[in-house]
Amino acid sequence: MKFRNAPAQIRGSIAPVVSPFTADGAPDLDGLRALIRWQLESGSHGISLGGSTGEPSAQTTTERATAIRAAAEEINDRVPFVPGTGSAKLDETLELTAAAADAGADAVLIITPYYARPTQEGLFAWYSAVASEFPGLPVIAYNVPSRTAVDIAPETVARLRRKHHNIVGVKETTRDFEHFSRVLHVAGRDTLV
Repeated sequence: MKFRNAPAQIRGSIAPVVSPFTADGAPDLDGLRALIRWQLESGSHGISLGGSTGEPSAQTTTERATAIRAAAEEINDRVPFVPGTGSAKLDETLELTAAAADAGADAVLIITPYYARPTQEGLFAWYSAVASEFPGLPVIAYNVPSRTAVDIAPETVARLRRKHHNIVGVKETTRDFEHFSRVLHVAGRDTLV
């Protein structure tokens, strides 16, 4: 949580760890802790959990919250912790974001609601709801159109940043290499981490 008040320090290689499971399909928290230790020993500058790499859709909300708490304990403020807390449902997103905030996450990664194909106004409302609920927690929008079927427009990012000081960045995963440049141009290079 020591990076929460200084999100510009969340830089470098933020390793997205997978979510290990036991042979019978249960979450493997010991395996998760071991992966985090290995990443930290290997020089990663931060840890992310629960993004696409972490298979959040294969876990219940309770399993995800338990993994977030276990990861936060293992990281123990040594590096920034940025868990993915987004879901296709707003109530689950808010529940997971609350769990991450309570566990000491430094920022959260919020995916666009997948399959819903919201309009840009819907995306603004979605991210605004999360940012308003957690004004002291840095929020990073997760723009992954290949999984969500919608792209967060640079103008929407700029509008969100102007309204919510805690929307601090975008995890940009489009195939359009110029997309991020347009986000920086519209939102302002100095406003996002």
